[in-house]
Amino acid sequence: MDKNEIIQILNDWNFWNKEQKIGVLRPDYLGRLESLLSSNQVITITGPRRAGKSFIMRQMAKRLINNGHNPKNIMHVNFEDPRFTESGVLFLEKIFSAYLEYIAPTAMPVILLDEIQEIEGFEKWVRMMHELSKAKIIISGSNARLLSRELGTLLTGRHLDLTIFPLSFGEFLSFNNVTLTSKNNLFFQEAEIKGLLRKYIEFGSFPEVVLSEQKKEILLTYFEDVITKDLLRRFNIRKPQDLRAIIKYYLSNTSSLATFKSIERSLEMSITSVKNYTGYIEQAYLVFPLKRFSFKVKEQEKSPRKMYAVDSGLSNAVGFRFSENLGKLAENVVFMALKRRQVLNPDMEIFYWKDVHHREVDFVVKEGLKVRKLIQVCWNMRDEKVKNRELRSLLKAMRELNIDTATIITEDAQGEERLHDSRVQLIPLWKWLLAEQGIIGKTPAGF
Repeated sequence: MDKNEIIQILNDWNFWNKEQKIGVLRPDYLGRLESLLSSNQVITITGPRRAGKSFIMRQMAKRLINNGHNPKNIMHVNFEDPRFTESGVLFLEKIFSAYLEYIAPTAMPVILLDEIQEIEGFEKWVRMMHELSKAKIIISGSNARLLSRELGTLLTGRHLDLTIFPLSFGEFLSFNNVTLTSKNNLFFQEAEIKGLLRKYIEFGSFPEVVLSEQKKEILLTYFEDVITKDLLRRFNIRKPQDLRAIIKYYLSNTSSLATFKSIERSLEMSITSVKNYTGYIEQAYLVFPLKRFSFKVKEQEKSPRKMYAVDSGLSNAVGFRFSENLGKLAENVVFMALKRRQVLNPDMEIFYWKDVHHREVDFVVKEGLKVRKLIQVCWNMRDEKVKNRELRSLLKAMRELNIDTATIITEDAQGEERLHDSRVQLIPLWKWLLAEQGIIGKTPAGF
């Protein structure tokens, strides 16, 4: 490619000569990215495909321009643009050279390199640019292991990470033009919020899905894109039917206990394939494992794990049907809310708890050396047998882990249950989600 061709492509992605679509603002991520950019580090943006990484990059470029930066001092490159016919480090240098020659930045440029994993050897070029102070660099990618492995080797201590997930429930409301007013007025918004929660659970929260009428079609296209671009091509998988089978297994069995051995028997494939494919799927941010809580690391590793999907809508589109699995999908939504919180807090760990009598608690939240929260998800608390079973499991875990409060997340039930000296708060899912984001208070009595 010659430099003229490169600049023609770059013109389509940058603010040099025209405005760019920046989508719906996501202020939390944008604020964190702006804070990271003020450091003298390479910024790495990771997360699942179509979670909004590219739009957040554009939003960052627009914010810099609004704050007085010359648009010519910002270059955004999307390496998934099919018009790019070259690759490798030399191509990166050719792009930068064309930018310097044709656009002529007037100060140290900010370079945003989108889907950088498409460029083999990118990390060496990024390190060179950083060490020579030629640019401030933000890179993005849809493969967690690739970026962490390559940058961990060559940029140890020189990069900061930002993980982008599909929309939180608060962001989802914003995308649906719902503005939460005061706590006192939530009563009048409750019906609307609960209706949107059903859509949040059923169709998930990938930004494009939320804004489109063709929700299931987009989810299925996303599923195929991940398989083709992030898995089959990248890992040179010879049995795509086995890969599809294991992905559909996980997406159909979110929050269920499983071992590699049980999956091997269920899908009739080798345990080596199950382990390898599971690792690839996790790297592509399709699923996340949850270990059993134990004070013994060996016991954690040997116990069955739960798998949660990056998005409940994806589970529902590819795996099981929505109407029959509201409880499991709600549990998946809670897990992802905790996962969003975890990426902001390096000391936070998430587990499930289970004892020898098969009593189970969905989530144990540990910070540092101390267990901070026990969370049970029970969609229907109207059945007294179900209610008593959940409370018994929580009480056993509370005693074992020496914690005197716990939470049950429900569809509608709220209030408080006293168990001897222990306290269990019942809170509807929509209120818990908004409280987790700090949008409303955390005490049920305060709603």
